[in-house]
Amino acid sequence: MSRRDEIARLIAEDLLDIKAVFLRPNEPFTWASGIKSPIYCDNRLTLTAPKVRTDVEEALAELIKDEFPGAEVLMGTATAGIAHAAITAHLMDIPMGYVRSGAKDHGRGNQIEGRLEPGQKVVVVEDLISTGGSCIDTVNVLREAGAEVLGVIAIMTYGMQKGIDRMNEANIKWTTLTNFDTVIELAAEKNLIDNGDRERLKAFRDNPSDESWIKGA
Repeated sequence: MSRRDEIARLIAEDLLDIKAVFLRPNEPFTWASGIKSPIYCDNRLTLTAPKVRTDVEEALAELIKDEFPGAEVLMGTATAGIAHAAITAHLMDIPMGYVRSGAKDHGRGNQIEGRLEPGQKVVVVEDLISTGGSCIDTVNVLREAGAEVLGVIAIMTYGMQKGIDRMNEANIKWTTLTNFDTVIELAAEKNLIDNGDRERLKAFRDNPSDESWIKGA
């Protein structure tokens, strides 16, 4: 097993152990977009579980060094990526900041918080990648400010094709600690879901707008 696979399984197991990942194929969640989903990931819970938090932040630091060796600054997405960017930057002994979803309407009107010099090599830290929208918005703000964005790193991705396509179209290199498939396979190994549920979850991943998975079709 490669080191990347080891990390993916470790973080997937951590997320399942602390119930940061909820699997409810029979009682789907409804996203803001209206899409019904059999999975919900709340990575904020990693911050209140010290062992898991350590695993996550050390893995983020390790993969940033491997995938983006020239990183000079970490920038978190608001708000979910801020804490992870701060802790990981501390481990790496490099600066960090974060990007607001919009410019402040008071003070200096900042959208980028923290010192960022034009030309600095930046890695964006996110907690979860689904459709890629927040990552792309953050990268665009940093690029407009003159940063050289090396890429994006997140704790997990749902692996949706729409998100993959959008990130590729925006010319963004990205990586994650773990992913939908690893979480689902480990959940099946732990008997948290059965084989039928595993196939339904994968059907959702392949086409979230097609709700036939709800009935097991």
